[in-house]
Amino acid sequence: MSNNQTTDKTPIPESVGTIEQYMKHHVGLDKSFDLGVRKLKILSKDVHYYYVNGLCDTQFIIELTEQLVEINDHEQTSVNLFDLVHNRLVHQSVNPIETMDELVDEVLSGLIVVVVDGYSTGLVVDVRSYPGRTPMEPDTEKVVRGSRDGFVENIIINTALTRRRIRDERLRFEIMRVGERGKTDIAIGYIDGVANPDLVEIIRKELQAIKIDGLTMADKTVEEFLLKQGYNPFPLIRYTERADIAATHILEGHVIIYVDTSPSVIMTPTTVFHHMQHVEEYRQSPAVGTFVRWVRFLGILSSLFLLPLWFLFVLEPSLLPERISFIGPNELTNIPIVVQIFLADIGIEFLRMAAIHTPTSLSTAMGLVAAVLIGQIAIDVGLFVPEVILYVSLAAIGNFVTPSYELSIANKLVRLCLLICVAIFHTPGLVVGITLFIILLARIRSFNTPYLWPLLPFHPKALMQILVRRAVPGSQLRPSIIHSENRVRQPKQ
Repeated sequence: MSNNQTTDKTPIPESVGTIEQYMKHHVGLDKSFDLGVRKLKILSKDVHYYYVNGLCDTQFIIELTEQLVEINDHEQTSVNLFDLVHNRLVHQSVNPIETMDELVDEVLSGLIVVVVDGYSTGLVVDVRSYPGRTPMEPDTEKVVRGSRDGFVENIIINTALTRRRIRDERLRFEIMRVGERGKTDIAIGYIDGVANPDLVEIIRKELQAIKIDGLTMADKTVEEFLLKQGYNPFPLIRYTERADIAATHILEGHVIIYVDTSPSVIMTPTTVFHHMQHVEEYRQSPAVGTFVRWVRFLGILSSLFLLPLWFLFVLEPSLLPERISFIGPNELTNIPIVVQIFLADIGIEFLRMAAIHTPTSLSTAMGLVAAVLIGQIAIDVGLFVPEVILYVSLAAIGNFVTPSYELSIANKLVRLCLLICVAIFHTPGLVVGITLFIILLARIRSFNTPYLWPLLPFHPKALMQILVRRAVPGSQLRPSIIHSENRVRQPKQ
């Protein structure tokens, strides 16, 4: 870290003029249009407060100013002005600070700092009003029935949405600032006495050890610092934008990481099966939820293995039983099947990217062009055989069925690797490729949690809860893999 970026522990000067000069030279007062200072004369002494336009609630500031100005009408000059100002700041969050570093950080975070001439202590008043949207249902985690509020880009609102669902006095939100220049607020949410204290301490230390200018990419940057997964494509943490999902995982003993400016939160620790669950399963009856879960598992498996298996049958028709010997292309083509599959798969990726970048009003028209014109014409001109389009489409639907976007992309990469193995080595290639894939997943650990638990290591009761959605009254124990301090779910006595 360079010398000019070291932490400034300079005490707040007693002279408000010295503070003003410091703000001009170091923070850009009078140069940055949004940084301002309001100067008041109260009982013959100077009282200043600093603010950032756009991050503060102006109405709050006006009310505080009125309270301070009224001091001149009712008090004598002999009173302790600092204590009087402290008492007249009619707000629930007023905290004293002692250093200029704290003063600058609080002002740039959207709070105001009040300083009184002759006193070396500042008063921080939380009047933040960050620009943003109201809570609404996330586009990627919609349900037929259920709450429609979701996380937004404001960390204060996000923690409030969680506390609204968990009114436990042991719920903790530890907040810190990360980034030398960005100074992004990050909060760790957990229930004291339920969450694993070792996990909480590891996450706390890892966050405090982050050295970076700023977290402009918010939670994704935090994830890369926490996990250091390199080029492993599989997600080691789970994101959610739904407050009910975050609250459920906190009650299970998970630790949640909230990053300001991000509408999603990080849930740790997670296994691969966490990425296959969806809130819709718990908004239906256990029987319907189990059925939906099995269909989803089938879709995920088809996104991984359907195309490589069909391609193997194309290369080695003798492997097919006689009753299904019709599987395979019935038309001759000049383009190898594996090339057709890769072209079609990459073409679907083109369409996915185009849908993201296309305005909503035009996305429907783009989908019709892609589905009707491109697909049909490609078959008519002989670029693709119909079965390639069929199986690539089924695999793509399996990707869309996957609740976790990160897991669906990782599965697509695995599918392409399996296709290459089959194209080169045929049956041995598929067997060895699947074996290596399972070994890769078995070797992954997220915060010392086995990625394939409860399949590997095998835990029959926990695996049954994953395969069959149990009723809430029957789920009395928290998952053992989280190592929570209190495994039994029960009301407080």
